[in-house]
Amino acid sequence: MALVAVLTSIAGVAGAWLVVAYEFPLRKTLSWALVLPLAVPPYLAAYAFGEFFHYTGPVQGLVRDIFGFQTIRDYWFPDIRSTPGAAFVLSSVLYPYVYLTTRIIFLMQGRNIADVARTLGAKPSKVFWRVLLPVARPAIVAGVALVLMETINDIGAAEYLGVRTLTFSVYATWLNRGSLEGGAQIALLMLLLVFLLLAAEQWARRRQRFHTGRATHMRARPPRVRLTGWHAVMALLATCLPVLCGFGIPMFVFGQYAARRLEQFSSPALGQAFLHSVATAAVTALITVVLALFLINAVRLARSHTITGAVRLASIGYALPGGILGLGLLFALARFDNTIDGFARAHLGFSTGLLLTGSAAAVVIACAIRFLALAESAIRSGMEKLPPNLDEAARSLGQTPARSAARVLLPLLKPAIFTAAVLVFVDTIKELSATILLRPFGFNTLATYVYENASRGVPEDGAVAAILIILTALVPVLLLSGALARDREAQM
Repeated sequence: MALVAVLTSIAGVAGAWLVVAYEFPLRKTLSWALVLPLAVPPYLAAYAFGEFFHYTGPVQGLVRDIFGFQTIRDYWFPDIRSTPGAAFVLSSVLYPYVYLTTRIIFLMQGRNIADVARTLGAKPSKVFWRVLLPVARPAIVAGVALVLMETINDIGAAEYLGVRTLTFSVYATWLNRGSLEGGAQIALLMLLLVFLLLAAEQWARRRQRFHTGRATHMRARPPRVRLTGWHAVMALLATCLPVLCGFGIPMFVFGQYAARRLEQFSSPALGQAFLHSVATAAVTALITVVLALFLINAVRLARSHTITGAVRLASIGYALPGGILGLGLLFALARFDNTIDGFARAHLGFSTGLLLTGSAAAVVIACAIRFLALAESAIRSGMEKLPPNLDEAARSLGQTPARSAARVLLPLLKPAIFTAAVLVFVDTIKELSATILLRPFGFNTLATYVYENASRGVPEDGAVAAILIILTALVPVLLLSGALARDREAQM
């Protein structure tokens, strides 16, 4: 976690500042391309990096060809299957969280205050370290907190790269050693880390402040500083490398494998896994968006600290690792199933079986709990952009609160609702840790299909499923990138 925090901070902050403050070749393209690694789940990145940097992979093969080495004993090469290697892999696909939060701050405040500092004689390097970095610190902390929550949640990358994390220990203790209680004890240690991360993230957001006159000042700001010569080359490399590592390597590796396994596109098992993924993600997105709308409307109407606190508690699921969430749900859902089954046997004369834990319902419930915060945040952001007196105007015309919400607010919130649904849909497509623990026998998603092949030592057999995951996740990433591009043009 410490290594991931450092690496994502460097990549995210550097990329955000370069595309906001300077003009260099391909800057416009890279400003949205830096978000592309979000489409790659960490476990897919681990499989791709493991193959790309393997002894038989293209990188070590190129090293041997250039220097004439014959065996692995003739040279030293960093081992990707290590703690630093795992941190590098996770950082390659998670840095966009820091990039996005920091870029917003730099767009809204960074260049204005930087111009003021430069008029007072400060050099560009001093402006960045003494003025801009302290201003962006709350956004950086918030982005890093999200990164570390994803790092705690990871199970596929850590297992494949041979790193014994607490998350993997929960899974191994339960399934491999048959100790559900032992897994629960380890999960308690992880919860402590989660609460610390939540406290850090809340502290960061409390300190965020934005200038109220943003739009007027940003339209009047001077053009970006144009870089030439080796400065432009260094800026281009600094922004290209994260994209090539986080998105280029996985697409290259899995694209090669998939091209040699085109017959898998007609595989019944893969088709079933794809349908399971899409159906589970669609149902989860629908349930989550409805819940988010209900909670936001409850806060808006009640205006009570108790209701607001309850909504925040309901949105805490995103901070919980999937393994912990799955483990906790297993206790509750199994007891519910057994209670219903016992009642049916005693009073109705038949068995209901495992209604929730024996079906995909358990996976849907886990994903809805975990990703409710995403939907709530997206819809709440859309709500905050609306004039605060819309409700009062509608009700002054005789509309009830429910009708004013349905006829006035919902049409205006369609973009935010669509964004929330897409985000939840894609995150459910990529979800692995909770799905592994809660899926019924014989139920595979694209994520578990890839995971099973990697567990058998043949990740290349899951290449087609991996490509499908990336392509499916790429859709909202491109939508987000388009929104960033439109925001950039509006601010010029």
